Amino acid sequence: MKLDVRFGTAGLALAAALTLGASPAALMAATPADTLVIADKIDDIVSLDPAEAFEFSGVNIINNTYDSLIELDPNKPGELIPGLAESWDVSEDGLTFTFKMKEGITFASGNPVRAEDAAWSLQRVIKLNKTPAFVLAQFGFTPENVEEMIKADGDTVVITLAKPFAPSMFYNCLTAGLAGIVDKETVMANEVNGDMGNEWLKSNSAGTGAYVLRSFKPQDSYVLDRRDGYWRGDAKLKRVRVNHIPESATQRLQLEKGDIDIARGLSNTDVAGLEGKADVKVEEAPKGYIYYIAANQKNEILKKPEVMDALRWAVDYKGITDTVLKGQMMVQQGFLPAGYLGSLDETPYSLDVAKAKELLAAAGYPNGFEVTMTVRNDQLRMEMAQAIQNTLGQAGIKVTLKPGAGAEVLGDYRARNHELTLQSWGPDYPDPHTNASTFAWNPDNADEAKLTGVLAWRNAWDPGELTAAVDAAVVERDTETRKAMYEDMQRKFRDDSGFVPMFQEIAQTALRANVSGFHTGGTIDSATYWYTEKN
Repeated sequence: MKLDVRFGTAGLALAAALTLGASPAALMAATPADTLVIADKIDDIVSLDPAEAFEFSGVNIINNTYDSLIELDPNKPGELIPGLAESWDVSEDGLTFTFKMKEGITFASGNPVRAEDAAWSLQRVIKLNKTPAFVLAQFGFTPENVEEMIKADGDTVVITLAKPFAPSMFYNCLTAGLAGIVDKETVMANEVNGDMGNEWLKSNSAGTGAYVLRSFKPQDSYVLDRRDGYWRGDAKLKRVRVNHIPESATQRLQLEKGDIDIARGLSNTDVAGLEGKADVKVEEAPKGYIYYIAANQKNEILKKPEVMDALRWAVDYKGITDTVLKGQMMVQQGFLPAGYLGSLDETPYSLDVAKAKELLAAAGYPNGFEVTMTVRNDQLRMEMAQAIQNTLGQAGIKVTLKPGAGAEVLGDYRARNHELTLQSWGPDYPDPHTNASTFAWNPDNADEAKLTGVLAWRNAWDPGELTAAVDAAVVERDTETRKAMYEDMQRKFRDDSGFVPMFQEIAQTALRANVSGFHTGGTIDSATYWYTEKN
């Protein structure tokens, strides 16, 4: 019996039941053996074109339908491995990178993968200039020069940068979703009005990945079909279906009933409710989001070093992770998430109200002071803010919470009109420069500079020597030396900045007990479906 992709989760179960000759009631208890059914929030998808997709859900699809020249292996965290290129090298001056293509690989269409396809795919990112294009544009590529700077030479892709960068920085950026190699012939056959196939690729795939996009219904679902003969080896499961189910309680109910295999959006309450159930399990993996307090350094009180130190000692990091966050975040006191080159696992700050009071007295505020903290009007963030308000109050810092819609709170922050604000930040690409260049880099702290994309500028904080340190690290060619540079700048940032980094998000994924091999992507990659199997 052929499955119709219009079926919902229940329809998949019913189809399997009828195929096996079982009664519908018996079959509703399990998804088809060859199909992975996932519940997630996927209403963030804007496009499925690698040159345009920049949201988590869209990039998850791209990770399973496209391959890039070099890649990250979910079974070898942080290690670069060959993708469509079998080898790569960089010239002595650090400007020219060469990638030799593997032989015998084809796109889903059957067309052979050529160096021409790879070069054209990267050129296309720059020419279309969609949201993620900046990840490549920072290396000096423009629509005018990209055909000269990214070329195919026989079976080799030759890429020339405008100036030297750390090779690890460039390689890391080539593992991002925008670097997925597309089938030039198929895409251009679907070009409309010079769009290089962009409109068609919004809801179709043309890659070399383990899966092919079968259907996509915005804010509803998508279905991927296994591509037999995949060069890495066939995916374990024939089909993947992801349903848009934003409600945590609904996800949990469907998981417990067996209507889905994986729930990717459970609240900490629903995760706790699964404890002790033999037919489900919960797996944890770090995500890239960092939660922090920003203290506006235009404020005469907050810019005093002793006051900032008092703030650091007045947060109950462990208490908040244990009670409010309940396993959904971990303490992280650097600006790099765990898993990134140069990330720190040091957590020197803990709640010490007495020390905070001493520091406030040394700053000239023995009776504390009053301050306002803006926070997005979201239940979890409000609970975090209230816990912070409580312990800061114990130290004498009287915090008035100012909740608001996300756009309102961000508007104040970007305009440098906040006092304290509770915020989060997720990396744009899998290299430490992505966070270093926003938290610890600020070449012009004047209001007129309007560097709204730079968090240090938003917070009116001048990082001093750290700006030069960030510039130096992004061109350092020795990876171990570069790693040490990020560790050093994070310690300086942690102890002497206008920020209080606090937590890193943890993905809690609930699965049926028979599911194994599912990778969420961690902090530097996206979800991987092709290793997943059902026992």
